Amino acid sequence: MTDGRLGMINQCRGLATVLSTPAVEKIIELSAPWCWLPPAITPARLSVLAKTGDRLSPPWPDLLIGTGRKSVAPLLAVKRASGGRSFCVQVQNPDVALEKFDLVIAPEHDQLRGDNVLSTLGSMHGVTAAVLDDARALFADAVAALPRPLIAVLLGGNNAVYRMDENLVRRLADDLATLAGANGCGLAITASPRTPREAVAVITKRLANELESAKAVFWDGAGANPYLGYLAHADAILVTADSVNMVSEAAATGKPVHVIDLPGGSDKFRRFHTAMVAAGITRPFTGAIEHWSYVIPDDTARAAAEIRRRMSQRDR
Repeated sequence: MTDGRLGMINQCRGLATVLSTPAVEKIIELSAPWCWLPPAITPARLSVLAKTGDRLSPPWPDLLIGTGRKSVAPLLAVKRASGGRSFCVQVQNPDVALEKFDLVIAPEHDQLRGDNVLSTLGSMHGVTAAVLDDARALFADAVAALPRPLIAVLLGGNNAVYRMDENLVRRLADDLATLAGANGCGLAITASPRTPREAVAVITKRLANELESAKAVFWDGAGANPYLGYLAHADAILVTADSVNMVSEAAATGKPVHVIDLPGGSDKFRRFHTAMVAAGITRPFTGAIEHWSYVIPDDTARAAAEIRRRMSQRDR
């Protein structure tokens, strides 16, 4: 159960994939006034659902995974309607009493504590070795002409605390041009829906020669999304600091991950990035590509194992 945003869907989908369990995806919409109000004052009733979203009805599932503000009240409503038989997992901080859930899976930077809380380094995702192997084969032709080493560049954008401003974009564009020109690197660049159009324009203009001479490629949104293919083929990865999901997915490759800092930030983001650096997984991007190795985080596998353990104990 999610609000339909891809980052939310990928967390639930990734966890369900690692659990190897059939899953039905539900996109949740809340009716007024609940769509505007925080979960703490939204009643745990199915009546809060809007007609525009997916419906929730019996038979109730054995396992229910939700993430995002809109999923909290409906998830608890299903738990109540099932008589507590549905094992309810909330991913990320639900901003309501934690004991209402069977398990809460939240990143360490949320600083949640409780007997039913599992803390992770990053976010849940479905980027596994098998997924990367499939993507490597599927997108081999898309990157075949690019020079090596190949740098995957994952661009996020503006969010509640970060801004991708003009100065940052111009500096980044210059750094990418240097990597492709003086350093001979290939660039495989992809943007997110949050990437400002002006930023895309600045970067593509600055890299016009590299794009024309097949030293770089910038996915324009046409055809299959090569995001996983770029991760699979990359020798190193650059990712903007605004997305815990993208940094976590990049770290699943075991390849060097440089984080591009953006203006702004928050205490939670700073805790996350500090922890990733301390774990030896990421390093700040300063214009050069470094080489190092690290133990790939197993957050999603740990979460799946904890769900199995708790469900097994409950059924005894």
